Amino acid sequence: MVLVGPPNVGKSALFFQLTGRYATVSNYPGTTVDLMVGRLPDGGPLLDTPGTRSLFPLSAEEQVTQSVLLTARPQAVIQVADARYLRQALLLTLQLSELEVPMVLDLNLMDEAQAEGVEIDLEGLAARLGIPVVATVAVSGQGLDHLRALIHEARVPRVRPTYDSPLEEALQRLEAQLPPGPGRRYRALGMLLQDPRILQQTPDEALRREATALRQALEAHYGRPLPYILARQRHRWAEELLRDLVRRKPRAASSRARLRQQLDMLTLHPVTGWLIIALALWLTYQIVGVFGAQVLVGFLEETVFGAWVIPWLAAVAERWIPWPLVRDFLVGPYGQISMALTYGLAIVLPIVSTFFLVFSLMEDSGYLPRLAAMLNRPFKALGLNGRAVLPLVLGLGCVTMATMTTRVLHTRKERVLVTLLLALAVPCSAQLGVIFGMIAMAGPAALGIWLGIVAAVLGLVGYVAARVIPGESSDFILELPPLRMPRLDNLLLKTLARLEWYLKEVVPLFMLSTAILFGLDRLGLLGRIESVMGPLVTGWLGLPPQTAGMFLLGFLRRDYGAAGLFDLAREGLLTPHQVLVSLVVITLFIPCIATVMMMIREHGWRTAAAISAFVFPFAFLVGGVVHWALRWFGG
Repeated sequence: MVLVGPPNVGKSALFFQLTGRYATVSNYPGTTVDLMVGRLPDGGPLLDTPGTRSLFPLSAEEQVTQSVLLTARPQAVIQVADARYLRQALLLTLQLSELEVPMVLDLNLMDEAQAEGVEIDLEGLAARLGIPVVATVAVSGQGLDHLRALIHEARVPRVRPTYDSPLEEALQRLEAQLPPGPGRRYRALGMLLQDPRILQQTPDEALRREATALRQALEAHYGRPLPYILARQRHRWAEELLRDLVRRKPRAASSRARLRQQLDMLTLHPVTGWLIIALALWLTYQIVGVFGAQVLVGFLEETVFGAWVIPWLAAVAERWIPWPLVRDFLVGPYGQISMALTYGLAIVLPIVSTFFLVFSLMEDSGYLPRLAAMLNRPFKALGLNGRAVLPLVLGLGCVTMATMTTRVLHTRKERVLVTLLLALAVPCSAQLGVIFGMIAMAGPAALGIWLGIVAAVLGLVGYVAARVIPGESSDFILELPPLRMPRLDNLLLKTLARLEWYLKEVVPLFMLSTAILFGLDRLGLLGRIESVMGPLVTGWLGLPPQTAGMFLLGFLRRDYGAAGLFDLAREGLLTPHQVLVSLVVITLFIPCIATVMMMIREHGWRTAAAISAFVFPFAFLVGGVVHWALRWFGG
């Protein structure tokens, strides 16, 4: 069974309510788009597809949803819709009916619809569509028992709207030539719209040419592009269907609704919007940089690991492991326990935990899209628009995954430009958390200086690259979900899911990186690397020689290199001046190996090599300029 619906309708919340917390995440074959798979109480699998507004896709996520429905032919589809915007939901229902898949329509967010005075005749709608219709509030579990009972009563919708005679005649002409089977009307529409996947599945070359000719004839007849004509006629059908089924009663806005409207206006205001961004950064600094990086890290690193775990394990290893090499591999200076697990669990884990919690809060409250809207105008100077904020903000979670999501951008120029900015100036969640922790050691003024430098680099490189990289930019259209009060259980669930990913994916890489560092040290290569980088690190950057090894770790895992710098700062080996310089370099440093591999996959090895060849020396150039500027001004 498959969940289908657009973003921001509570689909993920419904998925977790139906399946419980446990789910597996995997890539759809041949793509980098993730799918979540869980199990219903009866043991049947439930697949949560990426958000989609149309089954004739415009993005990689919508392509995956289309592929799932075309190839898997699910037993049932649960279409999740926002009850406040039923007309838009019915446009997707219509496409599912043309595809002829059994389905249930779930009108979620019913509490918000009722608060706005929206009344829906659920029985009448079910009778008109010929499918089960249920109202739910996924976050609270309201209506879910009814939905579970109706899932196995899913039916193919019996609505078959007809279009204006020229369009209807063209569809019937193509349908008659398609092989028998479900979904012929959908496939005929796909051929008229020149959908690549539908055309690929139609081996008859003459039929494909006829579909192209029919589209040209229709557009000449209407004087408009075919997608516009189709959308207009479908909207008309939805309006007629809902005429007697939906009523909106004028209702005075509650104090909570008025407060939400006022906050909404403040987040988008040209003055208060920037103040709210500054407030969000300050709160993030306090929660992640102060509480996470100082209080929690101090307790775990100094007390749990420093006073209890490491001394006890070192004593055990000394007594029971007779081989010095093995002892050093486990609890030596570059040991799996003394370094890898200490960095991964005692230093980075509490920092990323608090950061994931803050990030989930911004997601669930609906603030992230408003951040994109606020940054749309400044991003125009970079040859981008506010849509580019979404991959850049996702980069604060994981730059590798954010590089993949540049597919949502409409032009190659935008995709390459955002990939460059991600590789250069966007720290991932673990790295950003460590950065906030180090900045807390250097003082509040360091936060402003670091932000100013990174923003200036982002703006300068983006401005120049936008004029060097060939191509055009696209327009900016973004749906703003309503501001909501996040639920604590959802915040904890998201944070735990991301921590599970961190423990499974990142900690093993920390251990691998430490093993490589251990091998380099044993072979005498680490000291040689530090001596080769000495003039650059100590002379140009003004940093102690030990930081050379941390920059080497940064290439394996950028957050691991940041954790090493954090450890040096906690030991008092870095002055506030050096903390700031090292942070600038590690922020602008070449992305980790995983990101480089993703860049190769998305843009080809030449583009990835060009970006890497620029980022690496540029990071050290900016770091040196910062060092000498601070010396000049007595910093």
